Amino acid sequence: MKFFIDTANLNDIREANDLGILDGVTTNPSLMAKEGITGAENILQHYVDICNIVDGDVSAEVNSVDFEGMIKEGVALAALHKNIVVKIPMILEGIKAIKYLSGKGIRTNCTLIFSSGQALLAAKAGATYVSPFIGRLDDISTNGLDLIAQIRLIFDNYAYNTEILAASVRHPMHIINCAEIGADVMTGPLSAIKALAKHPLTDLGLQQFLADFAAGNK
Repeated sequence: MKFFIDTANLNDIREANDLGILDGVTTNPSLMAKEGITGAENILQHYVDICNIVDGDVSAEVNSVDFEGMIKEGVALAALHKNIVVKIPMILEGIKAIKYLSGKGIRTNCTLIFSSGQALLAAKAGATYVSPFIGRLDDISTNGLDLIAQIRLIFDNYAYNTEILAASVRHPMHIINCAEIGADVMTGPLSAIKALAKHPLTDLGLQQFLADFAAGNK
């Protein structure tokens, strides 16, 4: 399972990368704004800065919602760096854009997936990734993990190469559950990734080992 971090914060990206387990980054205009990154040129430069930290895929989102606009933005984003994957929204114009861009050898991530039908359309159009938002489904009392399982079954039935990128991951159990179901990738906050390393018995065991070592060296 690939681990992506969902942020525009360079310090968090560096910390995750230094752990040695980071495979990529997803970000979007909202995350950029949260870090105070505004203006077209600054946003484009920030994507490049992220790519220079991570040796893996970096999803960069288009802002247009029409076919021509998404194509123009997608081509420009892909030209920024070899690691860029163009993030396209799940709308009919987006499906057309994914088909066009994939035909040109440009990798895409279809975002805002909330149904298996949407994922199927994106896969048929040639998307590199589909991003089902499991946390947002949980927010409306729908089991987001069920969607991951549905998509996994459909993609396996027809041998689609499109990878399932579990998005809107909120906590470490989301990561574990997605791994059990067979999601290819997860993307979430650094806190959820770091929480995988924590267990009270590990802490207690380490304290005992250190105490025994100290006692034996007096």
